Amino acid sequence: MANYESVLIARQDLGAAQVNTLVSELSDVIKSEGGEVVKVDNWGLKNLAYRIKKNRKGYYVLLDIVAPANAISEYERRIRLNEDVIRYMTVRVDEFNNEVASDEEMAAIDEAQGA
Repeated sequence: MANYESVLIARQDLGAAQVNTLVSELSDVIKSEGGEVVKVDNWGLKNLAYRIKKNRKGYYVLLDIVAPANAISEYERRIRLNEDVIRYMTVRVDEFNNEVASDEEMAAIDEAQGA
């Protein structure tokens, strides 16, 4: 089984409880296909860089998943059918990134990229 990181953006008019329900339903899909959701990181309501489907904000959620490819296919199919998810992206990774960058480190990275 491979490691995947998946980020999804849910509509802004959903409540936090509805987003948690959505994530638990998607986690159940992964589990039913023989995979496992290792970590769920809820980033909360954030401003979008541009409007997506008439939304200016969205709930960001990051999932670390260990699953076979068919589980990811079913997971993405269910996301496409769900109208509450406005964007998603799933990427296969060698290992999960467990580091949490501080605000100062993020500012230094942004400054280095701009120079």
